[in-house]
Amino acid sequence: MLIDHDAVKELDSVYELIDWARLEHHLKDIHSSSRGEKAWPPLMMFKALLLQSWYKLSDSALEKQLARDLLFCRFIALDISESVPDHNTFWRFRQTLDKLLLMDKLLQEINSQLIDKGLYIKSGGISIVDASVIEAKQCRPNKDKDKHSTQNPDAKWNVKSGSDGKSKSTYGYKSHINVDDDGLIKSIDYTAGNVHDSNCFTGLLDGEESSVYADSAYSSNKHSEWLDDRNIDNRIINRAYEINH
Repeated sequence: MLIDHDAVKELDSVYELIDWARLEHHLKDIHSSSRGEKAWPPLMMFKALLLQSWYKLSDSALEKQLARDLLFCRFIALDISESVPDHNTFWRFRQTLDKLLLMDKLLQEINSQLIDKGLYIKSGGISIVDASVIEAKQCRPNKDKDKHSTQNPDAKWNVKSGSDGKSKSTYGYKSHINVDDDGLIKSIDYTAGNVHDSNCFTGLLDGEESSVYADSAYSSNKHSEWLDDRNIDNRIINRAYEINH
């Protein structure tokens, strides 16, 4: 049972745009856990990953948010009396989607529904490409009762320089995302945290954009040529040294 209050209904308008049964159909081949763990409904887990992308949360932060935020619980249909999926569960589910090549299919289904409602332009338009680090919980490489590693084996260290010149290291993954100017997700990819943002650039695009925006991490002659060859307006921010020369 969830508390009936306007504050927990703020995502209802978004929720009601989507025919979730059609998405659930794509998830039908994801089976229950074979490791003796609680088997979370695949659709619930996918909704949680959507929230994670929208709010740019780490796996641990997503776990905590679901434990204390009624808005999030309502969106994924998690009763407040239920336990919450842990951070490793989100990681494993994301890996399953990747293995079954389902993430793009699910996003295409959402976008197809929005197109049918006149809320999304199928091709062309603006693409905004960015990457964010999904922090993974660090732990010793122990084994659980079934002798599975308790670490996330694909998590790697990401090192980024801040505006103050100091380096910040984060252990985890990266989500590489392409959204339109309304923030609707066009495509998404997940990699280890040490993969450079620019490595996923062209794979996120369909080549039919009118303009592509991205920060200086994506600035390169290769990407400029790729965009020029397709007559796409290049709005990638140049690196400082390129501006000064």
